[in-house]
Amino acid sequence: MKEVTFIRRNIEKWRKTEQVVDQANKLNPDQLADAYTDLTADLAFAQTHYPHSRITIYLNNLASALHNVIYRNKREKWSRVITYWTQEVPLIMFYGRKELMISMMIFGISAVIGIISTVYDENFARLIMTDRYIDMTLENIANGTPMAVYSGADEVSMFLGITLNNVMVAFNTFVFGMFTSFGTGYILFKNGVMMGSIETFFYQQGVLGESLLTVFLHGTLEIWVIIVAGAGGIALGNGWLFPGTYSRLESFRRGAVKGLKIVIGTVPIFILAGFIEGFLTRHTHLPVYIRLGIILFSLAFIIYYYFYLPNKIYHGHTKK
Repeated sequence: MKEVTFIRRNIEKWRKTEQVVDQANKLNPDQLADAYTDLTADLAFAQTHYPHSRITIYLNNLASALHNVIYRNKREKWSRVITYWTQEVPLIMFYGRKELMISMMIFGISAVIGIISTVYDENFARLIMTDRYIDMTLENIANGTPMAVYSGADEVSMFLGITLNNVMVAFNTFVFGMFTSFGTGYILFKNGVMMGSIETFFYQQGVLGESLLTVFLHGTLEIWVIIVAGAGGIALGNGWLFPGTYSRLESFRRGAVKGLKIVIGTVPIFILAGFIEGFLTRHTHLPVYIRLGIILFSLAFIIYYYFYLPNKIYHGHTKK
């Protein structure tokens, strides 16, 4: 890469790093560490390709200044526990917005494939959900309790089992990114097709409304965080596939850190989704306005926490 191209691609990032040095006491340790990792990678590249250039001297001085402020601000505060969820996770979601959009597209297209496949093949739902599940559901529909599957276990054990399963699904969605982004894409595809197929099956049986009110009571959060975990897996996979100016190993490490932060940020939401499924979804007799209210509140939370707040925090940081 020509030196002028290297400078043009990274000059804005270095200017922001200068701001990081000036405002280090206002930033959390992870932001400082990410800036330092970025900068030292650029410095190593410059030292290799332009060892006698003024840009290498500049980057070396900037890295030294950032190193000093990191160790001067090394103390951790208990408030970090709070700021991690209120500041760091939304900010990492801003930087992961591209991966999030890709994950949403994969899941959405997969759901459409599930819908179309079930419409044109009456046995497709059995292929996806198994004969046992479909036969049980048909029996429940015949008995007038189409969502009885959610009331078959003790609340506490159901909550714990569902939460653990959901966390494992998110973790697997992320880990499959180690097999490049296509691994995570496969998990998203599988879950999207499953959702599209089963809801189409309920529509064919004339109980779509009851299904949506019941499944999305917890599923609004549950499905969304699978998509978010997919964004984490794509970040991991893209780090390996598209190293850019970094070494492949360094790019993979950065993608892994970014993706892991995204996935960890979903754990409390999975716990909440598990609680709703274990303690509330089973009560299909709840008034429609209560169930619909919970669904809409969940949607509002998603919009606020994953779209509005990340933009607000990012632009707040850049204006400081």
